[in-house]
Amino acid sequence: MRLLTHNMLASNVRGVTSGFPLKLEPVKWCTKEVELNADFIRGMLPKIDWKALVAATRALGLPELLPEEQPAEDEIFAEGAADVEGSAIRRIHHALLEIHIEEGTLVCPESSRAFPIDKGIPNMMLHEDEV
Repeated sequence: MRLLTHNMLASNVRGVTSGFPLKLEPVKWCTKEVELNADFIRGMLPKIDWKALVAATRALGLPELLPEEQPAEDEIFAEGAADVEGSAIRRIHHALLEIHIEEGTLVCPESSRAFPIDKGIPNMMLHEDEV
């Protein structure tokens, strides 16, 4: 599961009103290199909850990967930034698309219901009494 996916998931347990963001409790994760696509990042960035993304990188033990505040668009998409190692767009790309959670748990912030991640797939299926 990529952190992009994590940023889009929420708990739908009956009665839960604030099931986002799910707390990430990683057990096993890896990185897989993906070609950077600035247009994709530009299109996805408005849909991303920055604080949830930062919290996910912190849960992975990567506190320096992303700043607390989202960088300005002109910094992210500056001419030639995609070619500079450590630039804002490279770090955002790495966080969203290259980090893969293989095993772990997603925990609802309101109900504390745990959703397992197994072989990179989050199981968000609800029990009958939760629907």
